[in-house]
Amino acid sequence: MPRSLNSLADLTADLREFARERDWEKFHDPKSLVLALTGEVGELAELFQWLPAENVELEFRDPRRKQRAAEEISDVLTYLLRLADVLDIDVEAAVRDKLADSRIRFAVDDVSGVAPVKE
Repeated sequence: MPRSLNSLADLTADLREFARERDWEKFHDPKSLVLALTGEVGELAELFQWLPAENVELEFRDPRRKQRAAEEISDVLTYLLRLADVLDIDVEAAVRDKLADSRIRFAVDDVSGVAPVKE
């Protein structure tokens, strides 16, 4: 029985163990993981392709469509966590650092209600 996954670190360890048990670590080099991640992001994007933006949330209330989105999001997160693990990146710390930086770069008074433009 799988252990309880209470954090990204637990989930990462579980994914590492899953790959190790199957002798798949040899396939999980950074380049291959990025390519797999890219493919999965494409499959997620495909679910949204051609849907009018104003109908997307309603469309994904359908249980079948919602399940497909959940599957693809899971695939994306799985490869992203494996990549971070192989590169020895603490995802939780990286996200906290990035959020702290974004709070400074995108001060509420400067960007409230405005989509930031990349320069």
